[in-house]
Amino acid sequence: MVRVIGFLVGLGFVVVLGYSLIVGAIAFATEEESGPTAYDYHLYAQDVSFPSDGPLGRFDRQQLQRGFQVFREVCAACHSLEYVAFRNLTEIGFTEAEVDAIADQWPIQVPTVDPDTGEETTRNAVAADNFPHVYANETAGRAANNNAYPPDLSLMTKARGEGAPYVYSLLVGYQDPPADLPEEFLPGTGLYYNPYFPNLNLAMPPALFPDQVTYADGTEATVEQMAWDVSAFLIWTAEPRMEERKATGWAVLIFLIFATVLAFLSYKNIWRDQKH
Repeated sequence: MVRVIGFLVGLGFVVVLGYSLIVGAIAFATEEESGPTAYDYHLYAQDVSFPSDGPLGRFDRQQLQRGFQVFREVCAACHSLEYVAFRNLTEIGFTEAEVDAIADQWPIQVPTVDPDTGEETTRNAVAADNFPHVYANETAGRAANNNAYPPDLSLMTKARGEGAPYVYSLLVGYQDPPADLPEEFLPGTGLYYNPYFPNLNLAMPPALFPDQVTYADGTEATVEQMAWDVSAFLIWTAEPRMEERKATGWAVLIFLIFATVLAFLSYKNIWRDQKH
């Protein structure tokens, strides 16, 4: 009886599977061919490397300072660094005096309360402050940017699947739409074609232009160089303790190798006279 029930259950599975296969094949054969989608024109991030890549990678402090300069002179007009404090800039090579000056001269003031009147007011930033928000709220940000809210960049290289290469590719990827691009994918008013953006059309206009900044170290400020530098800077803002994490990882790995060798030698010494 058990065998009969088992046979019937198995036969039921086979029938259902066969029915599903036949229905799927018919649907596939009769399905009308659809036109191209935005994904057909989307490009993956360019293959670009950074000094911090790999298990032995380390930050290039000079590059990070150049990247901060690009952020300050270009990106900071729209984007914030909510999770980064001015004092953290000492970690990329700025002196305390330079950090104090950067904070004091930051164009966006920090909201505060007047201790005498209790009224809301603003003040110049100090080193202990985080970078202030560009806009008072999301509504104000959207109103100033064609209803597109500029995201905070603190964790951007962690928030995007392709990381820093995506940021780099987006910054250098603005171009004219291809001739065969369907009309429904053409950029509308206030949008710009960028194949590295998932839906192809980006509200942010091209941000970088040749010689837009003047690097103190004499590096030529090409679009590619500035995009590379600011992307490296955003790697640091997203993971400022990366070098410490890698150093700790290597120390743990070396310890585990040593402990494994020691355990094996102890095993051989204890059991050397025993027959197996």
